Amino acid sequence: MKKIYLFSCYLIINAIVFGQENNLQLLYHWVDDGTVLNVEPDPGDNWVGNVYNEIWGFVQNGHEFAVIGSTQGTHIFDVTDPVNSYLVGSVNGASTSADVVHRDFHTYSGYLYAVADEMNSSTLQIIDLTDLPNSIEVVYDSNDIITRAHNIFIDEANEMMYVCGGKVNGSSNNLSILSLTDPTNPSFLTAYNTHGYVHDIYVIDNTGYLNAGNNGLHIVDFSNIESPETLGSLTDYPYQGYNHSGWLTEDGNTYVFADENHGYKMKVCDVSIPSDINVTSTLLSEVEDNSIPHNLIIKDNLLYVSHYYDGLWIWDISNPENPTYVASYDTYPLDGGNSYKGAWGVYPLLPSGNILVSDMQYGLFVLAPPDNSSNINNIIYNADIFPNPSKDILHINNNQEIKEIKLYDIYGNLIIKQKNNTHQTTLKIDFLNAGSYLLCIDDEKHIVIKY
Repeated sequence: MKKIYLFSCYLIINAIVFGQENNLQLLYHWVDDGTVLNVEPDPGDNWVGNVYNEIWGFVQNGHEFAVIGSTQGTHIFDVTDPVNSYLVGSVNGASTSADVVHRDFHTYSGYLYAVADEMNSSTLQIIDLTDLPNSIEVVYDSNDIITRAHNIFIDEANEMMYVCGGKVNGSSNNLSILSLTDPTNPSFLTAYNTHGYVHDIYVIDNTGYLNAGNNGLHIVDFSNIESPETLGSLTDYPYQGYNHSGWLTEDGNTYVFADENHGYKMKVCDVSIPSDINVTSTLLSEVEDNSIPHNLIIKDNLLYVSHYYDGLWIWDISNPENPTYVASYDTYPLDGGNSYKGAWGVYPLLPSGNILVSDMQYGLFVLAPPDNSSNINNIIYNADIFPNPSKDILHINNNQEIKEIKLYDIYGNLIIKQKNNTHQTTLKIDFLNAGSYLLCIDDEKHIVIKY
């Protein structure tokens, strides 16, 4: 007979539901079950404890795709039929170390451009997407130009890739510009450091909006890359910290940027006259005093923001002087803190309107747009777990037929995956170790997370 000695240690599980705060419907969720991320040491063994990082999206051959980065590399999902999304393929980075916290992506002309930071053995990878959803092919993997990069952005109309941070063409921490006239054979054009380190950039029609860390916001005309012209700067503003990222509205009049500081609000700026940039309003999730925005994208006057700890938040900025709250979805079920965990990135630009979100610990989320989401506040979840705390066997009762249950540790590692092949509403888990866990109950209609 097997005996389990837990002494005074118990499994304690409390209830929380992903997305309980508002009206966004979860269509698909993926977190690795150990079959994709086959790296040693285990992913997540880095200073922020993350397995996943950047999110991107694109359309190819009539299909919608999501791209999510991990400590190991790049993973591409077909999300055309979101509830039946599936992994198309993965590409290992030049470095698969758990120390790789940052990856970044952009697409152009049927290719995915992928970079990584932290490791001097990183490269620029160019992945051919033209045969999707059947296959992908790496057609370029070299550090001849890019050894490391923190962020990239492609001005598609002008066939230019802007590279922020890292090491490019032998020099470190400049803003660098590459030509993509030949998409699979990029060439280095020039470096730019007039405004110091540039953490991230948004570029349209040769005009760059530089998120320059501690040096503020700068708008630069790169039409003449040999002699770029600064059109305007904002170096003194409310909640001034580390300008991390930003995005421009379609009409070109409003730019929103986020300072990556706990409790610092985002700035909504009038940039219609670049030489006279004005902050018209500020906003933040404000779930806690330590709430912190990370990345953001604007579509149709809706501002989509991934907040560490607080998940996805959406505002209507049709009136930049008075943004209004639209919806939110918490991807990170644990408490907030002073570090950097939770939602990393958001991508709302797919034609379907479906929203892609990456969580550093909990992977890929595909959400329906606000107009197509049911009001989750009106859904009552009757998923009961007992006994709580538990010494050995945990009983799970649900008001719907359970499709599958998954058990994760507090770091997001999958411990148990159990499908319900007998169509029950009650299942049991026999625990082997004491500790704190997260339990995911999937009944095909809702995904309830308990911890």
